[in-house]
Amino acid sequence: MLLDEPSVTGTANIVMAAVMAKGTTTIYNAACEPYLQQLCKMLNRMGAKISGIGSNLLMIEGVDYLGGTSHRMLPDMIEVGSFIGLAAMTQSRLEIKGAGIEHLGIIPEKFRQLGIQLEFEGDNIIIPSQDVYEIQSFLDGSVLTISDHPWPGFTPDLLSIVLVVATQARGSVLIHQKMFESRLFFVDKLIDMGAQIILCDPHRAAVIGLGRDQKLRGITMSSPDIRAGVSLLIAALSAEGKSIIQNIEQIDRGYQYIDQRLIALGADIKRI
Repeated sequence: MLLDEPSVTGTANIVMAAVMAKGTTTIYNAACEPYLQQLCKMLNRMGAKISGIGSNLLMIEGVDYLGGTSHRMLPDMIEVGSFIGLAAMTQSRLEIKGAGIEHLGIIPEKFRQLGIQLEFEGDNIIIPSQDVYEIQSFLDGSVLTISDHPWPGFTPDLLSIVLVVATQARGSVLIHQKMFESRLFFVDKLIDMGAQIILCDPHRAAVIGLGRDQKLRGITMSSPDIRAGVSLLIAALSAEGKSIIQNIEQIDRGYQYIDQRLIALGADIKRI
């Protein structure tokens, strides 16, 4: 099978169907995210015969029986990235315990390109409080571009977070959303909050960082999808005044008990 695109859910479904199918299944252009790798490793412990784990070519020899096993889930790398962005935007010192650093790929490096300091202690990430973070520029002085790409590239699910974080950085960055349509159509809410963003087309947005010279202001807005929703939540936590976010079931889909956890960190949030 040759997949049109390296879909995580698509690859997972084929793998689960193939492990007990008769004969050998070969998947080209398979997704190879850590989520897929842990699924394949768990299935192998259950008796499956999967080779090529971690690559874009999976070979699965069908078996007649799968047994039981024990498995510890990986930390959610999207949630880890979201909390890094939250710490930077709110100028807070935050420690993320059990972050699964070895499975984060280039995610920490992308936040460092925005000027955010990260310290690693064992499997914990410490984000110190920063008054200002400065976006890196290239040696030739050109503007930094951050774009998404299938793993091991930068995950598209954190592009919305990076965009929001860049609004309060010092410097400019071009956000290029290659993999999905309409993911940048929440920037109008950020512009209403006072951010300086130019939406070039449905896939590209130029962010001119304010360097905290001008704080975002609270508004009433609606969450269009999971990632945009939590990005707007981060923007609201760093903004002056009161913000109201509607359609929060989108946020709840990807961030369990997010309001309770943020309240425990000191946020002033009420679920209506």
